[in-house]
Amino acid sequence: MSGGLLGAALLAGHAAQAQDELLQELEAKADSTQAAPNFTQATFKGTHIINSQSVETPGQGTLLFLIQHRFGTLNSGAYNFFGLDQAVLRLSFEYGLTDRLTAGIGRSSQEKTFDGFLKYKALRQSTGAHAMPVSVTLFSSAALTSLRFREPERPARTRWAYTYQALIARKFSPGLSVQLMPTLVHRNFVDTRRDQNDVYALGAAFRQKITKRLALTADYYYLLPGATADDMRNALGAGVDIETGGHVFQLHVTNAQGMMESLFVPRTTGNFFDGDIYFGFNVSRAFTVKGR
Repeated sequence: MSGGLLGAALLAGHAAQAQDELLQELEAKADSTQAAPNFTQATFKGTHIINSQSVETPGQGTLLFLIQHRFGTLNSGAYNFFGLDQAVLRLSFEYGLTDRLTAGIGRSSQEKTFDGFLKYKALRQSTGAHAMPVSVTLFSSAALTSLRFREPERPARTRWAYTYQALIARKFSPGLSVQLMPTLVHRNFVDTRRDQNDVYALGAAFRQKITKRLALTADYYYLLPGATADDMRNALGAGVDIETGGHVFQLHVTNAQGMMESLFVPRTTGNFFDGDIYFGFNVSRAFTVKGR
């Protein structure tokens, strides 16, 4: 009898120990799952929205080739085929040095401008133990105009302009993403003493998915009070994103002809609601240059 009781006690002890070990394993798995953040993917489908850069980067080892095209204004009349006879073009390459750091170069036919830039994804929206409510990408660019100046004595430094942005985005749902863009554009040379070398603006953009491959987009830049805000107009754009396999095709209308920040933020002159509208498109293609 005593032997039976002892055996039962031993079995009960082993069962309790096994149960404790199982609970510890489950807790460890739960802790590890909770500790690993779940990063939000595809806040925007491309590295550009319309005029704006987005928080997205190509990813390590990926080379992105981007074509940006703007026709003339719709109100230029039938003689210019409502703007289709006039166009500016920008070609650029963006390469993912890491999943979070991108370097890029580009060239625009407007003022024969070359540009180079860096983007760094400082924060990524995520859920989990250390949830992050937004993604933040830092952007910096330098633009150089290669136009032939009438004043050959002007020093080369007057050809440069610089842009600094913090791109702050949140994907609120699978269909809706919103981005804010505090912006500073510094120009080494301006035409008159009234013009500002430093121009501050606050940009905003959104993307609303309509179908699996179609989304509506818009972006807008509000110039903070100053001479530039008095003389120029806020850049406004609206468009659609179309996903076609490896391409993202973006169609849009905007009152800004420039396709880099140093051109469209401080120098937009078109009145969107008076028909000073440029129809254009962005199309990109990604190439895997280096495997992970």
